[in-house]
Amino acid sequence: MQQLAVSITHSLGESEPLVLCVMSGAAVFAGRLLPQLRFPLEFDYVQANRYHNRTHGDEIIWKVMPGNNMHGRTVLVLDDILDEGVTLAAVREKCLEAGASRVLIAVLTEKVTGQLKPIHADFVGLVLPNRYVFGCGMDVRGWWRNLPEIYALK
Repeated sequence: MQQLAVSITHSLGESEPLVLCVMSGAAVFAGRLLPQLRFPLEFDYVQANRYHNRTHGDEIIWKVMPGNNMHGRTVLVLDDILDEGVTLAAVREKCLEAGASRVLIAVLTEKVTGQLKPIHADFVGLVLPNRYVFGCGMDVRGWWRNLPEIYALK
């Protein structure tokens, strides 16, 4: 986490960014990362979900849309995992529609799927194999976000 924070600080330290947490999965990631970012920032969140307590994605359901405080701003989106990239691509698009001048993506984990993704992460904490994972904010059927480690389903 420390190296990730150093990279983000190096890239964004002078921009006073808006940091946007994708709830609920990125709550643990944000809680661990934010205290290590040594620059002024504003914090907000969105809530978009396409798994709905299942192990495969469906259409995106927006519970909380991006706010109107990003016009002309650099936005750093925090998420738990870059899997297929559909949700993160939609969040990025909503931020740009709301007037963000630049949107960067930081993920706790990125899954190597072997498939082309519609978005890339600018900052990645851990690269994982193509398995369904949970813990550290990621859930399995709505449970176990609270685990301090990352586990994979068999």
